[in-house]
Amino acid sequence: MNTPRTLGTPLSPTATKVMLLGSGELGKEVIIALQRLGVEVIAVDRYPNAPGHQVAHRAHVINMTDGDALAALIAQEKPDLVVPEIEAIATDKLAELEAAGKITCIPTARAAQLTMNREGIRRLAAETLGLATSPYRFASSLEELEAGAAAVGFPCVVKPVMSSSGKGQSKVDSAADVKAAWDYAAAGSRVDSGRVIVEGFIDFDYEITLLTVRSLGEDGKVITQFCDPIGHVQVQGDYVESWQPCRMDPVALERARDIAGKVTGDLGGLGLFGVELFVKDDMVWFSEVSPRPHDTGMVTMATQVQSEFELHAKAILGLPVNVALKAPGASAVIYGQHEAAGIAFEGVADALRVPNTDIRLFGKPESFARRRMGVALTTADDVDTARVNAKLAASKVKPVIVK
Repeated sequence: MNTPRTLGTPLSPTATKVMLLGSGELGKEVIIALQRLGVEVIAVDRYPNAPGHQVAHRAHVINMTDGDALAALIAQEKPDLVVPEIEAIATDKLAELEAAGKITCIPTARAAQLTMNREGIRRLAAETLGLATSPYRFASSLEELEAGAAAVGFPCVVKPVMSSSGKGQSKVDSAADVKAAWDYAAAGSRVDSGRVIVEGFIDFDYEITLLTVRSLGEDGKVITQFCDPIGHVQVQGDYVESWQPCRMDPVALERARDIAGKVTGDLGGLGLFGVELFVKDDMVWFSEVSPRPHDTGMVTMATQVQSEFELHAKAILGLPVNVALKAPGASAVIYGQHEAAGIAFEGVADALRVPNTDIRLFGKPESFARRRMGVALTTADDVDTARVNAKLAASKVKPVIVK
């Protein structure tokens, strides 16, 4: 039987130690949630001064796709839990260490392996679990991609099998666009596997993220709970706004929960999963799953009794969780707009004057035009009002270059 962890004191021999692999804005919030429970946190990322580095007990900079470097750091720190927060990690090494009994990986090393690679998770969902998905093909060369695109039909979407936040993803309207999509996918891959997925379009009405939490019940058995569905808008594969709850046909919601339950049940372990789904009327198709907090779920910092970050932190420690909605709300992304290091932000006071609004600035050390540097969060009596206010607040925050 599983039991909740006994929580120690940070920086002492009794400490409960968690190592986060990837320490961006989502990892930063997980770290804060863990520290509120007295957990000692080690933040790891590929670049210095990442958002999570700024709040962790200790920080390390390594190439997390280097299995030997990753294993050496784990041996040095001896964490109780290893928590992947991004895709670009040497997951084969995590699986090796887990099999040898040297680590506990959240939710499991197999889950990290499958979800890091779009091929692994798509084949699991469509071919093993028999879930409805968009038509797809995989390709390891331009010639295979040309054949795959012709098979699924135009328009279609090409993505690296290993990437995140829309990187390397493009829409292909005709055969003439395939070469550019192949080149763009190669440039955007987090791990250069030279392999892509091409997906046919589904005629869907909207897409949702269904945050799904696997935690321990009073009897020590794993229970699965679902947050209210989150609606979102994506541009070039990257989310720009989200809202909760998203109105859904009751049959569609039941189907969405069934799909999310099957996928996360197969992946196993404890923690929060972000399951992305396409919806039309009462029909639902599986898209992707992240075995960790999801960017569209940042809205839960305003809308839920416990945010997705608190849910993840509590679940992985074996503690009870509360998935209840507190109020309808929305989030809107604040982009960097500049290519520069150490930018500043004006207009934050104006943004906070929008009713029931809060702002999170992530503290990323370098800005890019389309890099997510912050988020506006709002609540309201209804989702429509919240969406308007979130976008209004985000628009008032002005990134500037300080000379």
